[in-house]
Amino acid sequence: MKKMDFKKVIEWLSQALRCPICGYQYNLETTKIIDTKQEDASHATLLVHSDCTRCKSSVVFGISIDGAEIFSAVMVTDLTSSDTKKFSEKNPLSAEEVFGMHKFLENFDGNFAKAFAPKSRP
Repeated sequence: MKKMDFKKVIEWLSQALRCPICGYQYNLETTKIIDTKQEDASHATLLVHSDCTRCKSSVVFGISIDGAEIFSAVMVTDLTSSDTKKFSEKNPLSAEEVFGMHKFLENFDGNFAKAFAPKSRP
């Protein structure tokens, strides 16, 4: 299988992708490929992080390449590119973990100091 040149894809996309906050064109120096997956010669997905050099906002792009078509979804974030890489390698939350947090929050009184304090031993 012929490997896609993801760097060239990003160079091309940087001409089209603009900051969703201020409309400024992204700078390749602040755009990092976080993850890639290539299914075959014409199908691939990329996770890309970029910082706007004008307004300093950060975004994560999910890019899907299907032959000649390219689809992009963007999310404004406060994550750095290293945070994005770290979290992209983690397992997704399970339904039980989400339910457990929901149950915790039902009775949470807003006291974070108490919630995160070490439990005393008898």
